[in-house]
Amino acid sequence: MLFYSEAWTATPSSEECPECLLSLGLLQRAPDGSLVPIPPGLAADTLMRPLEAVIAEKQRTLATARASIHRAEEIYRSTYRTRNAPIREITGASVISAALASAVGSAQEELLTAQPGGGRPRELLEKALASDRVALDRGVRQRTIYQHTVRSHAPTLSYVEQILVAGGEVRTLNEVFDRLIVVDRKVAFIPDPAQERHTVALAIEHPGTIRYLVGIFEHAWERATPLLHTPTEHRPPLLTDETRQAILQLMVNGYTDESIAARLGMSTRTVANHVRKASEMLGSKSRAQLAYLIGKTGILTPGREETPLTTP
Repeated sequence: MLFYSEAWTATPSSEECPECLLSLGLLQRAPDGSLVPIPPGLAADTLMRPLEAVIAEKQRTLATARASIHRAEEIYRSTYRTRNAPIREITGASVISAALASAVGSAQEELLTAQPGGGRPRELLEKALASDRVALDRGVRQRTIYQHTVRSHAPTLSYVEQILVAGGEVRTLNEVFDRLIVVDRKVAFIPDPAQERHTVALAIEHPGTIRYLVGIFEHAWERATPLLHTPTEHRPPLLTDETRQAILQLMVNGYTDESIAARLGMSTRTVANHVRKASEMLGSKSRAQLAYLIGKTGILTPGREETPLTTP
């Protein structure tokens, strides 16, 4: 400001003028090129009035937006309390994926997952592996139930191998009740049975319902067989005998090959092969005769060791 002070007592040199004095309007150039000092009040009025007008407009916009958001928040809370407090509907594959990622990313203690349907696509497994590793690294206990058919699915086995190394636990069953994800026993995600899979999910936060779902998971976990897969193994045991028993039991109960395949997470051809091999072993000529022979021989009776269901 020394230059500005001297400008009021002598003619300032235009070559030495600091640029900041010109930008603030404290000095202005006359038509002949000389510098003219301007009183601070006049300079401030010229410089700040446009800025103050812009700031005032931004403040009005901010106030309007804040009031609108506040009103929307009141409506949301009111609707959430009265209609969607314990259960929220999530629509759209991308929205469901984002909600699951957010929940898993915030897990602090436990992550329970049931994944029916056999092996999962490689790209989904790679995406899940990254977030699951992060959760395991921060001490989250992760337990996952798959169906027995993943024991012959290479991408799933690769994922399982890395999850086991990171500290996760994996078991398999013939049938898994349905897809379920429970985070810290505070929120659970399930598909909406009335809607097309992958398009609508339900986020459940009701404590009693979550306890019920966890109880179902724990019961399935106790019956499931641990999947212990290491790089030294080509593949874990396939549990063929147990799988064939499940297929034949469903067949005796009247299920078609297509419905059995959907329940057990395998292809229809695999189901047909198991039924064919059982028919060959029992000497049946039709599906109805096979069901009769299965009932007559009692090979599905728990604890019975006669007539093995697998070929030597």
